[in-house]
Amino acid sequence: MILCVDVSLLGGWLPWTLRLLTVLLVVAAVGRRRLRDRRFLLHLLPLTVMGAVTFGVLCSLLVREVFDITDPLPLEMWFWLTVAALAGGLAGVCWRGSRWWQRTAGPPATLLALLTSGVALNSSLGYFPTLADMYGELTNQALPQQITMAELANVHGNTDTGRIVQVDIPAVPSGFKHRTEYVYLPPAWFRSTHRPKLPVIEMIGGEYAVPDNWVRAGNAVKTADAFAKEHHGFAPVLVFADASGGFKVDTECVNGVPGRAGDHLVKDIPQFVQKNFGTFTSAPHWAIAGWSMGGTCAITLSVTHPNVFGHFLDISGDIGPNIGDKAGTVKQLYGGDAAAYDANDPLTVLAKHKKFPKGFSGIFADGDTEDKHIQQAHQLSDAATKAGIESQVYVAPGKHSWTFAQAVFQTQLPWFAKVLQVPGVK
Repeated sequence: MILCVDVSLLGGWLPWTLRLLTVLLVVAAVGRRRLRDRRFLLHLLPLTVMGAVTFGVLCSLLVREVFDITDPLPLEMWFWLTVAALAGGLAGVCWRGSRWWQRTAGPPATLLALLTSGVALNSSLGYFPTLADMYGELTNQALPQQITMAELANVHGNTDTGRIVQVDIPAVPSGFKHRTEYVYLPPAWFRSTHRPKLPVIEMIGGEYAVPDNWVRAGNAVKTADAFAKEHHGFAPVLVFADASGGFKVDTECVNGVPGRAGDHLVKDIPQFVQKNFGTFTSAPHWAIAGWSMGGTCAITLSVTHPNVFGHFLDISGDIGPNIGDKAGTVKQLYGGDAAAYDANDPLTVLAKHKKFPKGFSGIFADGDTEDKHIQQAHQLSDAATKAGIESQVYVAPGKHSWTFAQAVFQTQLPWFAKVLQVPGVK
């Protein structure tokens, strides 16, 4: 079945097939006779094109206002959305006098153009790398290598791959309403004769996210398994955390109006993971990594809770928690509490915190097209260095996408393993 195989949605034959079929169906809906019709070419076609373009522009404005999406969306997405409107308009204009097969081509052309627009958006964000990933998430399928807590004892100690454990972490003491979360355990964890203590990385996704994004979109488990294979089964434990409690809930990982997300990440999760999986408990062996909003969370939570996290990886994060300008953030995120804003602003915290623990370290990673984020990364890194944090900025080819986040995590996992002191890694 095609949905169960790794057919790429980011490139290759499928996206190009959708584009080609869309164009062919649009042309078929018009028909050769219309293309020889002077009235159609000089009047009806230009009006239909203008209407489609207007529709595309209105949609872009509506998305910005209704969904509050300020990051630029790909031009190709808007192009194919406009083509969808064009296909629908042409189907109506060309309906009278058309043959049955021309009328039949109109609706599929519109639907295919909409689908192609969605594929263009996905290609830009890297949200669903394959059809299998999309099918798995949209139908709530189990993750690859997923097991329950009860099934842990059934995994043989000689396993070559880790497991993803579905967990329901008690919201104590936070009271934060979160979704199902997941913990990756590397192969070495299952060795029954001597279960080693392992370090931990909390993994946080973007604003519009589900906890398993780092698995399906970020490829984190395959990356960790590949690392473990080269290091006798050892790798960090990965916790795929829920930082928002809902797909369109922006908590910025702080205790605020949407809930006490910060307490969930720095209190609920560490105590549960340490108790149930026997991991290290001290900050030098705990790290936090995130992309986009998760990158902002990584720097924020690490500098505000250095007793929990001793290392961070901030991928394409903002300069601090925000849901717009400062006034709007104070009002909507913190309920008007300006002191809470300052307490969670990394630059403010770094300026006031004179000395962080020895060995505290972090990386700010951005794609070379993310000019604003690169500038902010240097600001944060300079402030972190002044506060005694071993900080660096890593810029590589890429843009604000899960594809870039995946590549960064793969590149920086050996650094994580070294600073977290994964057994056998030097």
